[in-house]
Amino acid sequence: MNLNRRDVLRFSAASIGGMSILPGARWASAADSLTASEAIQVLNPRGRVPLSFIIDDSTCLVNMGHFCMPQFAHAWPEREVYKQPWREWPREIPDSFVREFGEWCAEHGVKGKYSIVPYPACVGWLDRTLPGWSSQDLDNSLALVRDLMMPNWDIHPEMITHTRIIDLKTGRPMAEVNAGTMENSYPQTDISTDHLAAYLAYALTILKNCGLKCEGITTPGGFGNRVKDKLPVAVHQAVRDVFGSELPHFFKYVKNGSESTAPRLEFNGEKVAANLTMNVPAGTGDWFGSWEGSKQPEPDRYCNEDATSGRMVELIGRGEPAVMLCHWPGMYCNGTKIGFEAFQRVVRSLGSRFGDQTVWMKVSEIGRYWAAKELTSITRVNESTINMSAPLGCDGFTFSASVPNVTQQPFIEHNGNKTPLQSVPKISRLTSHSFAGADGKTIFCVDLPKGESTLSFG
Repeated sequence: MNLNRRDVLRFSAASIGGMSILPGARWASAADSLTASEAIQVLNPRGRVPLSFIIDDSTCLVNMGHFCMPQFAHAWPEREVYKQPWREWPREIPDSFVREFGEWCAEHGVKGKYSIVPYPACVGWLDRTLPGWSSQDLDNSLALVRDLMMPNWDIHPEMITHTRIIDLKTGRPMAEVNAGTMENSYPQTDISTDHLAAYLAYALTILKNCGLKCEGITTPGGFGNRVKDKLPVAVHQAVRDVFGSELPHFFKYVKNGSESTAPRLEFNGEKVAANLTMNVPAGTGDWFGSWEGSKQPEPDRYCNEDATSGRMVELIGRGEPAVMLCHWPGMYCNGTKIGFEAFQRVVRSLGSRFGDQTVWMKVSEIGRYWAAKELTSITRVNESTINMSAPLGCDGFTFSASVPNVTQQPFIEHNGNKTPLQSVPKISRLTSHSFAGADGKTIFCVDLPKGESTLSFG
């Protein structure tokens, strides 16, 4: 496990009587000669660095760069960025490109988050009608998202329109058009958590009507900046109310420089899983085609050709989640697809050097792993038994233990059911329910069940 300065300070502060108490690990007996740090360490999933790709401003058919630009220019007339020739840009990002992108990513194992704006730029409602496209066009586009994207991508609303604020009583945009009536700067004043949750739930309900499942949300621009303390609670309430999700999450923040990219656990009241929302940040800027799709890509800022430099290389080297960010119009780039081509090069470069050291995951999967890592209690009972108490289940949960030689096939037992673990020759081959030896220790990778479970290995 790679420890940053914050971890070291926390572990040092938790040292009691010569025993270091690790988060996610608990020692059964103070008389035992081993310390917890020597005994059990929770590692990255499958012993690898998580990778993910966050895509903002995506939706069905509507090119948000084309339709958002004039609305932003109306609200912020002084900003030069909104004076670009949007009329020359295509109004549609076709499903043929969604299919090309989704199939390529599936072939290369890429996973992440894909926004679906429910009422994109006020063009039309995805659960009703999208003027300019037939009902069959809309149905086919939604089916493509359900069938191709959902297996490997979290689906998020990026609020209701991504442009104008909607009056929830009427379903119509606010009459005035200014910075104060745009979702990118909503709300302008302090509002209640219930009010904020209602706005999120409105967006989530539209996507539910479309047959799309959501476990989280993405904030458009500066949405929620004035109520940051209430946002995690509102996300929790809205996602649970509409979808019944066990562990809601959200994307809002981008971490720069030396800031940690580890997901943050946000609690509503008592620090238990039932009150938890996961705050999963990105670790890069958007250096492909930008939000409007008009910029020249700069893929080397993510990683260069041989993956020896760039922000993603830096994050992988730190052992923390390496989450790339882009905007969907910046993949299509108004039909040139130069952003997509740059992205493909980045993925290939990362895979060529770090393929055995990284694993692509959905944003929700990264959030769940970090929640399990922080909340699971792990107790070394004796030389051949480890007990685990997990408030959340988690696939690919990986930890090392001071077990130099495994003399019998390990198995994990939960509710009377035993699942054997298979031996693999090295850490890079770890999959669910497997183990490998490394540096005098054994690395176990299990699909951690919710509740109480026991790992036996001797």
